Amino acid sequence: MRVATDIGGTFTDLVFFEYGKNNEEITKIKVSKSDTIPGEFEKGIINAIKKIDLDLRDIDFFAHGTTLVINAITERKGSKTGLITTAGFRDVLEIARGTRPDLYNFNFKKEEPFVERYLRQEINERINYLGEIVTPLNETEVEPHLENFWEEGVQAIAICFLHGYKNPKHEKKLASYIREKYPQFEVIASHEVTREWREYERTSSTVLSAYVKPIATEYLDNLSSNLKKLNYEKSLYIMQSNGGITTVEDVKANPITLVESGPASGMLGGVVLGKAISKKNLLVLDIGGTTAKCSLIENGTPEIVTTYNIEKTKTQAGFPILTPVIDIVEIGNGGGSIAWLDDGGKMHVGPESAAANPGPASYGKGGTYFTTTDANVICNRIHKDYFLGGKLQPDKNSLKAAITPLCDALDMSEDEVAKGVIRVAKANMVNALKSVSVNKGHDPRDFSLVVIGGGGPLHGASLAEELQMPEVIVPLHAGVFSAFGMLMSDLRRDYIRTDVLLMSTENFPLITQIFKQMEREAIIAYERDDYQKEAITFEYHLDLRYESQEHSVKLQLADLDNLETNAIEDDFHQLHEKRYAFSMKGTKIEIVNYHLVAEVTVNKPVIAKVDKSSYTTDEACIAIEQVDFDEEGIHEAKFYHRDKLGPGMQIVGPAIIVEDATSTVVPPSYQVAIDDYANIIITRKQ
Repeated sequence: MRVATDIGGTFTDLVFFEYGKNNEEITKIKVSKSDTIPGEFEKGIINAIKKIDLDLRDIDFFAHGTTLVINAITERKGSKTGLITTAGFRDVLEIARGTRPDLYNFNFKKEEPFVERYLRQEINERINYLGEIVTPLNETEVEPHLENFWEEGVQAIAICFLHGYKNPKHEKKLASYIREKYPQFEVIASHEVTREWREYERTSSTVLSAYVKPIATEYLDNLSSNLKKLNYEKSLYIMQSNGGITTVEDVKANPITLVESGPASGMLGGVVLGKAISKKNLLVLDIGGTTAKCSLIENGTPEIVTTYNIEKTKTQAGFPILTPVIDIVEIGNGGGSIAWLDDGGKMHVGPESAAANPGPASYGKGGTYFTTTDANVICNRIHKDYFLGGKLQPDKNSLKAAITPLCDALDMSEDEVAKGVIRVAKANMVNALKSVSVNKGHDPRDFSLVVIGGGGPLHGASLAEELQMPEVIVPLHAGVFSAFGMLMSDLRRDYIRTDVLLMSTENFPLITQIFKQMEREAIIAYERDDYQKEAITFEYHLDLRYESQEHSVKLQLADLDNLETNAIEDDFHQLHEKRYAFSMKGTKIEIVNYHLVAEVTVNKPVIAKVDKSSYTTDEACIAIEQVDFDEEGIHEAKFYHRDKLGPGMQIVGPAIIVEDATSTVVPPSYQVAIDDYANIIITRKQ
């Protein structure tokens, strides 16, 4: 028996399944959803467990994903942090990069750093770019700074020395000194976060990890304690941004790896789903209550990036983080996103959200703002008897009170405003999907669209129409699919080293040596968690660029023992042309980073085929009502209950398919087929 929980900005999802020991196929699935409780996230998990009376003594495996880290950063609710760095580099964090996100945007304003200047302190030490010690470290020099930190109420300390990525000797020495003499501080050094170069990005990453370390440690300790009280005695695994799970202790050591913990699991679930149904090219869109996230999966593999930016907009440079993350574009556009008008009378949707409390106006919990969910209710795309899984009837009075100011300001009817909100939300989502596809050299028409989350199936068909995508796939239990993805994850650790080197046959021994060093680190780390060396598999990646250029592309090596210069160069030229629309054959190629992926495969079930339904299509129909399909007009649509649909069934639009956690909209020009795994496959009518 396996359980996964995913904390979102609005809801906390839980998926539990039991599988047969012989065939490893899933035999029973239960899902649960509860409100996310800000500041006490573990309570949402406990509530979800209690809702289905789950006995944790029977559970073999528990995985967890959370938005705790990203929320603490974006809401500035982390811990007071101090920075210790090399003399002369105190202001790297504030100087940042001179580039602006939008060159001609005069509204640009550089963000305030997470550590104020009086808490950024210098110490005399120096290691050069070759890793050679120029000025030895005297760790006792840090004493006055530590006393000052204590007086100022600092909880966490980030250590980032110049060229610490090349030789972390000084960072290790100082971190050990502080941990031994001042255990009241949470300490993290840059080499524990990343061994990748770039001084500002490395400092930013270390500071952000330190900023969330105390609250992440407290949260994970509380969660572990609460689960033990519910008789769960086995290991708790945490979902990382790289699409793999790891141990609680591993995450507590470097919590910034959780920056996209929840969204990453939904994308990984897409990979597993694609393998089951033989679809290798997917665009996965996860629309929750607060945000919409999307990622591209090509040839069965999601792209992993090692430089990730948060809070980056047209008027903000954001903050870089050097940590492996599934390449995800996230926008503030979920079911609870609030519709509003700017000073010029232009409609916007999001990024502010009504969250779970008070929630959209139609919840009747005191919400006064009109949201995307409310717009779908007015268009009758969400059936009143299956609103929030049938546990609540839409509050019409609150709905009218919320939409009236927009109607008055725009001089439009309620129906027109509702359709306008959906159109704006759709445009935002289309732009996000283009960011991970068209903008990176991929044609959406070559991909299937997988829609998950509470809002994904509501908008999937219209998004596919806009991007001319061939089909939409709505997985079974789409509303809690991110939690499902965690149960299909393997243990994963990433190791990255920067060592700029020409790509040549003569350098192959050095390339192999660097990877072997990282392999040894990985083996030691896994053995510490009681995993044997034989259980570990390795992937080898190189970040390559044309000599003296700035940007690189990541290339996976097929085999470390049989490196071929021509094959690597040909693959690099193709990747570079796909990403940047040009290649320069004949130009020397440089290796920038060495990226080792070390995985341990976790025993997990396969997605099983589903038995045919005992109902007919007519028996699955629960209502026939008028639904507004916007540009396709108002039509009489059949409402079907998904639990009564099974493999082989076909439905012709207009239709709405309802289930506990979401509703799937099938426009008049589309049709549905239920595949062998009970996935909803939406295609355009022939």
